[in-house]
Amino acid sequence: MRRLLRIMANLFVTLILFVSLAPVLWVFISSFKSNTEILSNALSLPETWSMKNYVTALTMAPIISFYGNSVVVAISATVLNVMVLSMSSYVLARFYFKGRSALKGLFGMALLIPAAALLQPLYLTMKNLGFYDKLTGLVVCYATFSLPVSMYIFTSYYLTIPTELEEAAYIDGASFYYTYWHVIFPLTKPAMATCGVLAFLGSWNEFQVAMTLTSSTSKRTLPIALLYFKSQFASDYRAMFAATMMVIIPSILVFILLQRQVVDGLVAGAVKG
Repeated sequence: MRRLLRIMANLFVTLILFVSLAPVLWVFISSFKSNTEILSNALSLPETWSMKNYVTALTMAPIISFYGNSVVVAISATVLNVMVLSMSSYVLARFYFKGRSALKGLFGMALLIPAAALLQPLYLTMKNLGFYDKLTGLVVCYATFSLPVSMYIFTSYYLTIPTELEEAAYIDGASFYYTYWHVIFPLTKPAMATCGVLAFLGSWNEFQVAMTLTSSTSKRTLPIALLYFKSQFASDYRAMFAATMMVIIPSILVFILLQRQVVDGLVAGAVKG
């Protein structure tokens, strides 16, 4: 019975792996095909493996400029989110004050609001604040979007850290700020990695808000580049697939490099809270 369960578990994991990797592999193979090959037989291998489609994609759209904007926005939003939430979540996890439960409830309610419902108020707010068509506006929005998830991850992780560490530091004469930055903060690397990866991926792949809050080409991010390969009557699929690979490769690399820290952060956060 145990062997049967192990086989079923392995088959299930294999199925999940196939469902996850098959679309990426298909896009990768298609990025080396011509339009004729893609439309005639979508599952066949390309007759000639060439980087021509990638050169075409770089020519048709300002991908390099969009890449720079995405790097600046994603990294800035991730750092802002992690730094702010690491401090505020520590207060929520360690201190009891009036309105603490209500504040946590508001964070939870924020997870239920679809991003599309926020487009109009975000547009009006950013325009009134002077952040429309600026990378700063995107940074603020993206850092805020990841706020509820980061709060729950950090709060749960702080609950796994023994309070005796802080008490020992206070007895030795350490201040609250010294205790946090030199005793507690260095221990939160798994939680920071988890929140950082989730915030980065959300910022890097986001399309709707970037499309709504920017109008000039010099301020737009990488996902919008895919629009350059689709017109009213036809699409350049070969260049679109090549551009898609250039968009998703950084996300895959970030997750591969930090997957162990992400898993450690999620598992540790699940122990308490």
